[in-house]
Amino acid sequence: MTALATDTRGTTPPACAPRPSLGTRITRALGRPLVRVLLVLVGLFWLVPTIGLLISSLRSPDDMSASGWWTVFTKPSQLTFDSYQKLLENGDITHSLLNTVLITVPATVLVVVIGSLAGYAFAWMEFPGRDWWFLGVVSLLVVPVQVALIPIAELFGKIGLFGTILGVVLFHTGFGLPFAVFLLRNFFAEIPRELLEAARLDGAGELRLFARVVMPLGGPAIASLGIFQFLWVWNDMLVALVFTKSGTQPITVALQTQVRQFGNNIDVLAPGAFISMVIPLAVFFAFQRQFVSGVMAGAVK
Repeated sequence: MTALATDTRGTTPPACAPRPSLGTRITRALGRPLVRVLLVLVGLFWLVPTIGLLISSLRSPDDMSASGWWTVFTKPSQLTFDSYQKLLENGDITHSLLNTVLITVPATVLVVVIGSLAGYAFAWMEFPGRDWWFLGVVSLLVVPVQVALIPIAELFGKIGLFGTILGVVLFHTGFGLPFAVFLLRNFFAEIPRELLEAARLDGAGELRLFARVVMPLGGPAIASLGIFQFLWVWNDMLVALVFTKSGTQPITVALQTQVRQFGNNIDVLAPGAFISMVIPLAVFFAFQRQFVSGVMAGAVK
């Protein structure tokens, strides 16, 4: 009996199974059929305004004034591309769409490039007052855009940038950099130090280390930043109203001008609004994998 008790006490109890991570639990929950059906219904509900705008842009003004857009499912003959043809013949709208691209693309590229370089410097380079400089950059996140509109407008007027596309690009770049530096610095700081030290031992300088090691590893965070910046600038109306003139207005201001001048100019507003909305949607869906990876980076170990 004693030997049996000793053997029983001497055996090692079986190890407990490790608890699933948060990401694993979320994946299992989202994989349930009922949850999938619920997510599909929510997605369809959120797409209703987009579908309504698309159908409205394909109907004539007379049909839109006579009935709702949902009647097209019983009368598909209402669909026509005349509104889009009229939109392409509207020089103000097409020129404003080009202005939007000329504003959004440079503002996004500058923020991503400068923010990446600054984020790497704050994360892995030693220089005097690094932490205080980073704290100063982060503190700029609390500065509202509205506070800087009048002072910067006066400054741009003195140096000849007011009413130009370059002025709008510089404004968006300046206000996008604090968030970019904050996001990328925190992401780059999670890169293992051993990996960077190994690259330095192989003779890589700072620029080569940044381009060959840090940038590929930071792809998800950089893609997320690019999507955020692109959407912010493309959909902006406040800054464009203040800093642009008739020849440099983006699509958001041009559509608002159409409402003010022509009242219910729905045959131009509907297709113009849909084109203005579908382009950033296309950009988001094109980079959605990188966006999700960047948002979830660091959340699940």
